[in-house]
Formats: sequence, structure tokens, C-alpha cells
Amino acid sequence: MQKNHSEPVWPRNAALAVIAALAAFLVLRQPAEAPRDTDTAVPAASAPAVPATPGTTAAERPMAPPAEVFPARMANGTDGVFTLIGATVTESCTARDSVGPSLAGRIRAGRGCVGEEIALYKDAHGDQFNLALFTMKDPRDTLRLVTWLTTNFGDYEVAAQTPPRGSGLKVLPADSGMVQSFAGVGRVMIVGLAQWSDGRVGDYQDLTDRLQPLLQGAARNVARYETAAPVTPHV
Repeated sequence: MQKNHSEPVWPRNAALAVIAALAAFLVLRQPAEAPRDTDTAVPAASAPAVPATPGTTAAERPMAPPAEVFPARMANGTDGVFTLIGATVTESCTARDSVGPSLAGRIRAGRGCVGEEIALYKDAHGDQFNLALFTMKDPRDTLRLVTWLTTNFGDYEVAAQTPPRGSGLKVLPADSGMVQSFAGVGRVMIVGLAQWSDGRVGDYQDLTDRLQPLLQGAARNVARYETAAPVTPHV
């Protein structure tokens, strides 16, 4: 999958609908309306779950297989599906063409990263949805990073992906509207981005609502890999 630009692009006309997810398992708390031009803090994530695979440490475990976390189709929560356009895996979590400098610096300040997995989905309307999964070596770094992202939601620290040729999706300009949401599951920080098919600015709450089933589906898939037994959410 091609990157949007050599540098991450943060849309100029964007509203952030940030979702704080508990890092033990997915528990989403969504505001009634997508926040716009506000400095209201988002509740921080709870303590992360520790991977339960016997005989290995969190740092030793590889990333979840892309086919497990990025299936070809995922239900959209109503009567349709998200369709996978493309996915890629990298051992770097701080590449300049996909991660902003502030997030990259905070990742480097932790105990390290196993790698990043990126996927682009579309819905039946051609709306574009990005998922970026960062697998950290220490689940406490996931908690720290998700907390920082949710309390600094005026920043876009993960770049949207450019649709590949033949996908039927438009290459959207940098000033397209966008929303983003965050979740943490064990070692894995998940960043979800959504844009309308025409890049229009507005209807952000609707766009946020459309993103949530994909974010939740990815988190459930990650949890199956990251934990050997169900983890009780902490509220």
C-alpha cells in the first residue's frame, strides 16, 4: 500500500472524535457529539492486560498475523461490510512517512516496538477507513501512548494511506475532513481514521459512528491473539 506522502499529512479541516478504549479489552466511551475545536480532556485508559501465552514474554511475541486482524471483510454494524483494500506490515513504528514526530519520539522513549500493521478498508459508499496497529514490547507503553493520544487529540500523528490504483477509491486532498479514534488491547495500540468518499468536511459524528464497528472488530481480533483467556473490562 502506498503512503499518502513522504511526510504524514494532517488534514486542515478535521474534527476529532476520539474514543478512549480500555487497554485490558475493548470498552468504548463515545461522546454524544464529535468534539470540535475543544480542549476537553478524554478519560484515560485503564491498566493494560498482560499477554497470557505461556513461556514467552510480551517482548518476545511476534505481531498478530495480518490475516487474523485484517480479514477480507468485516461487518459494519448495520447491513453491510467493510472491504479490505490492502494491508502492509513494517518492523518500524516510527517511519516518517506514516508517523508524526511527537508520537515517534514517545514510542522511542518506551521499551520498544515489535512493528506496525496498516490496513485500508472501504465501505459500500466508497468511504475510506484506515487502521494502524502498533505492537509494543511492553503493554504499559500501550497504556501510556493511548492516554497521550486521547489527551492530545488536536494532533494527527498517524497518516492516512493513499488508495492503490484499481481500488476504485479517490486519492483525497490534504484538506479533506477526517476523524480518528484510539483503542488499546494488551500490547497493541490501534489508531482508526475515517474519511468520506468525496473528502467532504462535515457530518463528523456520522463518520465517527461508521468507524466504530471496524475499530471494535480489529480490537476483538487482536484480543483473540493477545490473550489466552477473556479479560474482564475495568470501567
